[in-house]
Amino acid sequence: MKKFQNKYRIPSARAQWWDYGGDGAYFVTICTAHRECYFGTIAESVMILSDLGKIVQKYWLEIPNHFSHIKLDAFVVMPNHFHGIIIIEKSANQNDMVETPVITIVETPKLGVSTDTDTATVKCGGKNDRWHKGVLGVVINQYKRKCTIESRKSNLNFGWQSRFYDIIIRDQESYNTISAYIKNNPAKWEDDKFHPSKPET
Repeated sequence: MKKFQNKYRIPSARAQWWDYGGDGAYFVTICTAHRECYFGTIAESVMILSDLGKIVQKYWLEIPNHFSHIKLDAFVVMPNHFHGIIIIEKSANQNDMVETPVITIVETPKLGVSTDTDTATVKCGGKNDRWHKGVLGVVINQYKRKCTIESRKSNLNFGWQSRFYDIIIRDQESYNTISAYIKNNPAKWEDDKFHPSKPET
């Protein structure tokens, strides 16, 4: 681990060669704190949204109203997490897709740095993270912030996990696989790695 100003630095877990503010498609997963099931329940493979789940869904759908270069695709609200495909499209010509998928873990801006047993997370918003409107981390941070504010107006207090997870969607095959996973997620809830019965990793 490298030092900066005589202090140890946690290396970024993000793809350093990738512009998270440029054109691209991402599979995003956002979890609640401690995987608490705030967003509703699943009955007979159907997600039944709680009031908080409805807020989370409502403000996800409103993201393009605030970021004109953002398009949304398949998504699902689960009891304690959220999956969605988000597309950044700033230019008419799409960037070439990367040859292999890259899984990254990104720390929500302004929430600091933390570490897990095997994976380091990194604070967004630094000089090297291209902190400007439209970067994926900024979009997700503002979405989470809006949901939190609106939930508190209705006395629906809850917490997000500080990190969010993203996968760069590399090609049509990956897109099809991820879209099917999102669609089928409620039917496979009992086996989901985020199910409360599963140990946190």
